[in-house]
Amino acid sequence: MTDRPPLQVAALRELLLAPAGPLARLDVVPETGSTNDDVVAGLRDDPDAWPHASLLVTEHQVAGHGRAGRTWTSPARAALTCTFVARPRSGPATYGWLPLLAGLGAVRALRATAGVRAVLKWPNDVLVELGEDVESLDGWGTARKVAGVLAQAVPQVQGVAVGIGLNVDQSRDELPVPWATSLALAGARSADRASLLVALVGALDQVARRWVEHDGDAVAAGLVDEVASVCSTVGRPVRVELPGGDVLTGTATGLDDDGALLVRDAQGVGRRVLAGDVAHLRVMGDTGS
Repeated sequence: MTDRPPLQVAALRELLLAPAGPLARLDVVPETGSTNDDVVAGLRDDPDAWPHASLLVTEHQVAGHGRAGRTWTSPARAALTCTFVARPRSGPATYGWLPLLAGLGAVRALRATAGVRAVLKWPNDVLVELGEDVESLDGWGTARKVAGVLAQAVPQVQGVAVGIGLNVDQSRDELPVPWATSLALAGARSADRASLLVALVGALDQVARRWVEHDGDAVAAGLVDEVASVCSTVGRPVRVELPGGDVLTGTATGLDDDGALLVRDAQGVGRRVLAGDVAHLRVMGDTGS
């Protein structure tokens, strides 16, 4: 049986809470339905209790939310599941950057701590590139999803719940879909949830500070190019299932100033994509993500 020890909450609070760390609040609960649901409810009921840089972590999430209403679950203590609170001064028009910035922070934390080839898949998936030794899957290539981000705005209080679910040491039969993986399966040099959490908080704090200091202007903060540099979607042929059922096929050429994906279709016409499910298409000789 896999040894999955609980998080040492006292040690994490000492490391991560102000003044020693960047967090204003840190709660760790044994089990919950969804950390995002809990934080959204908290922001609505008592916004002063959930300041910027609050964090809720659960040892076991039993009814988490994926994109498009999908359910995301994992065994107890097999994943790092948490929700950060952002209370930006900038308006809702800037909130589209939050899942991308959270993805950037997650990629940096995983590369530094776990030593895996983590990349971002627009708009809110973190993948690990596994190379030629694994089967190429339609829409994913030889990359597999190791983490997802879900941002939910609470406009009444100018707040956003930014949830991150990271697969840490699940076995193959504990993963719900063939395009998912865990750090353990991906050969990570470390699969310790506490170390990953500390690295993730630090990376997100660095990114968020720059974004907030520039009033949500990712261009002025120099973050557009940094996100694009770790986003494996940029430069690839893609198929995008748009809200409403339309499908756009073309080449992802970059990111717009508001975080939208720029896609050039087969006729050479540029399109802006603000939301959609993106599949990475293969090109001749391509074995990557």
